[in-house]
Amino acid sequence: MAAHIWIIVAAVLFWNKGECQEAVLHVSNGALHKDYCLVYNSSWSNISDSLSDAVKYELVNLTYSMLCDEGTMKPGSLDGKAVAVMRGGCAFSRKAQVAQDLGAAVLLITSKEEMTTPSANHTEYGKVKIPLALMRYSDFLDAQKVFSDKMEVQLFAPPIPPFDVSIIVMLALAVFTIAMGGFWSGAVERAKQNAGPSLSGGEERADGGDVMLYSPLKVLLFVVLMCGMLVLMYFFYKWLVYVIIVIFCLASATALYSCLNALSNAVGCSKLNVSCGERSCSVRSLLLAAVCITLAVVWGVYRNEDRWIWILQDLLGVAFCLHFMKTITLSNYKICVFLLSLLLIYDVFFVFITPFLTPNGESIMVQVALGPGAGGEKGDGAVVIPADPSPSYEKLPVVMRVPRFSAWAQNLCMMQFSILGYGDIIVPGLLVAYCHRFDVWIGSNRIYFISCTIAYCVGLAVTFAVMLLSRMGQPALLYLVPFTLITSAAVALSRKEFRQFWAGTTYQVLDSSREPLIPDGEAAYPSSALKC
Repeated sequence: MAAHIWIIVAAVLFWNKGECQEAVLHVSNGALHKDYCLVYNSSWSNISDSLSDAVKYELVNLTYSMLCDEGTMKPGSLDGKAVAVMRGGCAFSRKAQVAQDLGAAVLLITSKEEMTTPSANHTEYGKVKIPLALMRYSDFLDAQKVFSDKMEVQLFAPPIPPFDVSIIVMLALAVFTIAMGGFWSGAVERAKQNAGPSLSGGEERADGGDVMLYSPLKVLLFVVLMCGMLVLMYFFYKWLVYVIIVIFCLASATALYSCLNALSNAVGCSKLNVSCGERSCSVRSLLLAAVCITLAVVWGVYRNEDRWIWILQDLLGVAFCLHFMKTITLSNYKICVFLLSLLLIYDVFFVFITPFLTPNGESIMVQVALGPGAGGEKGDGAVVIPADPSPSYEKLPVVMRVPRFSAWAQNLCMMQFSILGYGDIIVPGLLVAYCHRFDVWIGSNRIYFISCTIAYCVGLAVTFAVMLLSRMGQPALLYLVPFTLITSAAVALSRKEFRQFWAGTTYQVLDSSREPLIPDGEAAYPSSALKC
């Protein structure tokens, strides 16, 4: 079955190349050259797909005019040249027809406003025979500064395949986080078992700062609070976003410290305790705290530098997810099913249903995740590019972000990212963590943990495949929840351990012919499994 799924995924990933609406304006003057963003309509304007095939035109600056009529210019005065004019005054098609009458070969419309895919009435498409594209007015001023008034331009739109390496990077990042979070949770459980009798699965743990969700009412309250917070973010985004940013800086610094401290303990790094009067402090802890706080502050200061800050955000995000999965535990499979099912409904509702309820027709989930000022591709294939190449709007730091490496022309207009919400990692991750703890309880050599992790990997791959096929964002939990829940339940049924897996109790006898799940005072794993 898994082989069939991967064949389907591979076929979708390498589907035919999609049409793009962003292009490149290659400006040159001798050996000096520079590229700028263009937005065009691929069904209206025919533009070369490579620089080597693109025709070179001399650029004429008419940005002092909107070119809604010929004025004092004579027909043929722009023969074979590219002309830059100002946006406004009349329709795009009118400007193009006037430029054609004057002999222009290319029309560039400079814009001080947000740029969208240029369009016209279908009856006017056939009247325009020259390429037409929008460019930022600020980019045109920059080109004038770099090249003075003597410029030669070439227009080309490199095709963008739907599959991008960023998808593989995102998949690896998510699966790594899930696997490490689940492993860490199981390792902590094993350490507790080795230390002595633990609390039963139906009780709430307070040791080590861990919190166990064992009550359906608490789970329901948790989901209701999530819904309320998302709606508040939609209506009061520009104020609450700063609250979330501050919380993320504090939480991610704490989480990163917890991860690095656990890693230091695992590799046997010395704490280097230093006495100060009657108190002693760990030099290692101070250094780790300084590093974690510094990284969180750096992210907070440079959070809008899209070109590189995504690396630091993903690092902090991985630490945040790992710490959450280790700290918050689900007591049994029943709670796992209840929580994941509710969050599946929550995800689908806010992605697919809310577009019918919002005035702009966009889902609340997508608008909150990307920010109200975000541009990019819309559902109808059109694009929206901000007038400012470095927009100042704030984005919520609740997603993993990896730039689309093959989208060169798109990244020239604005950085394009493949994104995955923290919830799409943490929520299935809580189930993976429970599976590993159950492995510890019954000494099953990680069969539940490995199976659930593989199910998550396959489910996420299918999510990406559907996203590429439909060319629209998907609620990942729609695929991840069934894959992980069904797989873990199937493993429990096949091993005849579903009753114990459902209840999550630690000290039980599977049947009359088997030993207790965990004998008192013994490790969860065989002694051979404990050897490094």
